[in-house]
Amino acid sequence: MATPTATSSRPPLWRDVRVLRIAFQVAVLVAVVAFVAYLYDNLLANDVELDFGFLDQQAGFRIAYTDLRPSDTVQAALLTGLRNTITVALVGIVLTLVLGTVLGIARLSGNWLVRRVASVYVEVLRNLPPLLVIVFVNAAALATLPPIAEANEVGGVLVLSVSEFGVVSLRADGNGLPYLALLVAGLVVALALAAWRGRVEERTGAPARRWLWGGGVFVAVAVAGYVALSAPVVLSRPEVVGLSVEGGNRMGLPFVAVLVGLVLYTSSHVAEIVRGSIQAVPKGQTEAAGAIGLSGGQRLRYVVLPQAFRIATPPIINQCLNLTKNTSLGVAVAFAELMAVTNTVIGNGQPAIPSILVAMGLYLVLSLSISLVANVANHRLRLVER
Repeated sequence: MATPTATSSRPPLWRDVRVLRIAFQVAVLVAVVAFVAYLYDNLLANDVELDFGFLDQQAGFRIAYTDLRPSDTVQAALLTGLRNTITVALVGIVLTLVLGTVLGIARLSGNWLVRRVASVYVEVLRNLPPLLVIVFVNAAALATLPPIAEANEVGGVLVLSVSEFGVVSLRADGNGLPYLALLVAGLVVALALAAWRGRVEERTGAPARRWLWGGGVFVAVAVAGYVALSAPVVLSRPEVVGLSVEGGNRMGLPFVAVLVGLVLYTSSHVAEIVRGSIQAVPKGQTEAAGAIGLSGGQRLRYVVLPQAFRIATPPIINQCLNLTKNTSLGVAVAFAELMAVTNTVIGNGQPAIPSILVAMGLYLVLSLSISLVANVANHRLRLVER
């Protein structure tokens, strides 16, 4: 007698998981498109201008410590604000990484005083709003720094006043661009030489001395190029002339307040990331390093930190993005970053929605660029599993 075979039957459409998944996605897409269309129709019904031709009109205002004139275009003003934002973000990220790493290591120090000071710094700063930190730094500078006529000059290197800061800087002469190209070429050669010495060490066991070989070549190229091009770069020192600072790198108080405030705040978060990443490294690694005779500093440099930074890189990327976006808080201390310039543009009668859309697009490009660079670094640091 034949045994009846079970025939597989598909469930009805209203119970098929695949069909329901596709239907749900289509429904969400239709809802989003309908909502966007509703907003667009609402803008048209209220005669809201969506033209971007205002970017070619005159800005009608100046931006302190820049070359922007009232006759320049709105586009030039927005790009100036973007440049200020990028400057604070890049300098702030570098300072934050350095300070946050030092504080994270200090939190695990065997010295009681160092550990407690670092802990107090982190616990206080990371529990305050970043806006409050920026405003406090600005108010503290206003209360303690002298006017420009009585500015503090520190050895021709630094000028401190309530209105302007000056820092010694390098100024390119006529041959500045060729010298920069020569330095880039020297850096490429130095890196190639250091990589070659690394391969020699792996093959023969002889000490690589990468820093000695690569650094020596780079210094030799820099000195030879400086002499051959007749001092293409000179040292520019700041000095008070009348009621302003001339020479060096001039910075306004709002710029310094935003930079210092964001570095103090964000470094407290980076310190906690570094501390947690160091503690995530297995203790057996440290014990093994101590067993082969490495000192405390060598264990930290060669064993612990390289592994900790692999763990810390993703959350540190988020902190870099947070610092970049928090530059918009500079509007509270009259710093002409992108959002402050956008508000000024709108206040001068330009259309609000297109202005905000331009600012949003610029912030998006800036954040994605930082994410791209950081993710490339994260990809290079990740462990490759076999």
